[in-house]
Amino acid sequence: MKRIFFALALLGGITTVAQAADLSTTPVVYKVSADWVKSKTQTWAGSIEDNTYWYKLDKSAKLWWSTDGTKWAEVESQSWTDKDGKWLKIHEGKLVWSTDGTQWSEVPEWKWEGSDGKWYKFDKKWTLWTNK
Repeated sequence: MKRIFFALALLGGITTVAQAADLSTTPVVYKVSADWVKSKTQTWAGSIEDNTYWYKLDKSAKLWWSTDGTKWAEVESQSWTDKDGKWLKIHEGKLVWSTDGTQWSEVPEWKWEGSDGKWYKFDKKWTLWTNK
């Protein structure tokens, strides 16, 4: 009986060592990359009721929109929507968003997904960057 317990203990120790060796020799490597580039046009896509609009900021961080990219008009509400339908706007020097238009919070890292599926973000000088 002692031999059986000894054999089981020995076998259990070998299995544990083998499992530990597997863990230590098989590293898991994760690579996260975000290639942000300055937008050449400084415009981004938004959608309202299935209509695509192009947006841009002027030097005063005022929001403008266009349906064709050539004729621009100032956006009265100074807000636009992201891919998920959240409203975004610049308020007191920060990029904020809301799901209902009444409760606003700062957008994490000032980035959002446009209606075209591209990711956009602003830096502190309101320069637009996009993720390739």
